[in-house]
Amino acid sequence: MKLNDKSTIRAWAMFDWSNSAYNLVITSTIFPAYYTAITTTQDKGDQVNFFGFQFINTALANYSLACAYLIMAIVLPVLSAIADNRGNKKSFMKVFTYLGGLSCIGLFFFKLNTLEWGIICSTLAAMGYIGGVLFNNSYLPEIASIDEQDRVSAQGFAYGYIGSVLLQIICFVFVLKPEWFGIQDATFAPRLSFLLVGLWWMGFSQIPFKKLPSGKAKPNKINTHILRSGFNELNAVWIKIKGLQNLKKFLGAFFFYAMGVQTTMLVAAAFGEKVLHLGASKLIVTILIIQLVAIVGAFFMSTLAKRLGNVRVLIIAVLLWIVVCFSAYLIQTEMQFYILAALVGLIMGGIQSLSRSTYSKLIPREEEDTTAFFSFYDVTEKLAIVIGLFFFAFIEEQTKNIRYSALSLALFFGIGMFFLIRLLRQNNKENVSLN
Repeated sequence: MKLNDKSTIRAWAMFDWSNSAYNLVITSTIFPAYYTAITTTQDKGDQVNFFGFQFINTALANYSLACAYLIMAIVLPVLSAIADNRGNKKSFMKVFTYLGGLSCIGLFFFKLNTLEWGIICSTLAAMGYIGGVLFNNSYLPEIASIDEQDRVSAQGFAYGYIGSVLLQIICFVFVLKPEWFGIQDATFAPRLSFLLVGLWWMGFSQIPFKKLPSGKAKPNKINTHILRSGFNELNAVWIKIKGLQNLKKFLGAFFFYAMGVQTTMLVAAAFGEKVLHLGASKLIVTILIIQLVAIVGAFFMSTLAKRLGNVRVLIIAVLLWIVVCFSAYLIQTEMQFYILAALVGLIMGGIQSLSRSTYSKLIPREEEDTTAFFSFYDVTEKLAIVIGLFFFAFIEEQTKNIRYSALSLALFFGIGMFFLIRLLRQNNKENVSLN
């Protein structure tokens, strides 16, 4: 495949455009606000019954997401092995996209009396998103040269932010001005938003599906050995990583700070609704601020990395995330929440984009099986999210206070910073530059 082809890169970035609508509307804004509102009642407060078991509503949502990420962390190595064998990773992108899109459409039927259905659909939607991202990420070393990967990665995230904000604005109109469309059911506008996400996700994904190559199939058939080889492949990647000290230290840092970053992103809206009772409209405005600032943040950190180096910029970003955790614990007013949201936006896009490109740079250039390396990266991130979400939910259930959950995430960022500092010292010692 020709490297740095503009049309291929644009098509690749359109996958971020399509699936980021899920990340914004379902994960970050309308769904958390809708879910928290309909599951908080006068009779039971924030307690819900799920198949006969009692949970705090936000804890249940976090447990279900943790379950989705755990399942995907287990099955993705097998699917990655099959994709490598058949040369059809684009086919898997399609399967997960349709799973996620149809599950979002299924959320149109989610009300309080169908709680179990809503949790199942939201879990399947998360699995669809997770799977699609893995196979899309694995294309990065195939479409961009090493000196362009920071920029291309940032372009993908920027496309995602722009696309998701556009759909969010459309949904925003339905939620805030239902009377314009003759909508009388208060639950209809949010549920319509979920439907639109599914259609948007599947529709715009056709662009990368058409442009990106599938790869070449290997002659051997799928058998038990190949299925088992998915985990053997991860083990083989780990053996390689152990011999690559810089990559090993980076993954240690990434594992811990990803616990904090991803958990924060997944619980931010529910936190705002529960602590400050902002309501759907203010939460949507807040997340829009985050998304718009994140576009600037992704490119700003990419530019800054060229001057200071990737690792130094990541250290600065992680330090700011620690500030976010302590601020979330102390926050009292809407204005403080908006200021905090702007800071989160600035560092959210940058740390995601820079982490992806830093990992890609650290993969040996002669390595042909980039899918296996990105499968390892993805499993690392998913396991981090499982631990982060479970820890966040567990702290809330034990303390009955979601603020303590937010504060506890600072621990993960602190450990991540420790590993990044070790990586920086190693780079300085070896005179290695990751610009």
